[in-house]
Amino acid sequence: MPPPQPAGPRPSLLGVFAHPDDESLLAGGVLAQHAASGAATAVVTATWSADSHRAPELADALAALGAGEPRLLGFADARVPDSAPGRPRLCDAPIEEVVGLIVGHIRAVRPRIVVTHDAYGQLTGHPDHVRTHQATVLAFHAAGLEFFRPQTGEPWQPEALYAATHPHSGVGELAALLERVGKTVLSVPDEHVTATIDLTGDPLERKWAAILAHRSEAARERALPGILARLPARARESVIATEHFTRLGTGRGPGGRLRELAV
Repeated sequence: MPPPQPAGPRPSLLGVFAHPDDESLLAGGVLAQHAASGAATAVVTATWSADSHRAPELADALAALGAGEPRLLGFADARVPDSAPGRPRLCDAPIEEVVGLIVGHIRAVRPRIVVTHDAYGQLTGHPDHVRTHQATVLAFHAAGLEFFRPQTGEPWQPEALYAATHPHSGVGELAALLERVGKTVLSVPDEHVTATIDLTGDPLERKWAAILAHRSEAARERALPGILARLPARARESVIATEHFTRLGTGRGPGGRLRELAV
């Protein structure tokens, strides 16, 4: 693990994820830990419209994590076109448009840390996850540029960009669960992981409450929230109690060099 975080204000954190529930499944523990420490936390969600049934579920999940109000970009899910009527699917939208919207949220939140999907698109390679990863990597660097989309706010360069990921050694039980419902499992070499967060107590409870808040997904048999909801508590905790991240980039933000994702 990296050295302990020095005393002082906790690093603010912005998650950028493709769908409602990704934030809870992939980084719910880290979001809950940061919020509990007094750090500002927020989440941008790329797909589903604000008037869809998943928006209030997302609001309940973010409330459980202490991560503020939903920040929906409002693109359509690649596999559910009617998730945002009249809007293009995220994977069809011009990349510069998606990047510009994410930059606006980075400048509004002014986080020290940004967390998003890994380059594989998280275990199953969902195209929305891949697109969100690509756009967030670009937005992380563009947000600090003075002449890039000045109408979206004052430049802000976050200090670190992390990808939520899964190492080869850490997907055993989760891989088995996904393979039973016919889903692909994509993981990374263990040495690619630069931060591992083990959750216990309140952060783990908040993460599980946030996952369950996505009620429509928890009711589905093939969706991961639904798969987890049908597991015994001990088996479920063995799957969700550890979060893995890869540090992808650094910026020259204020406050010195960021050394730690965990709090």
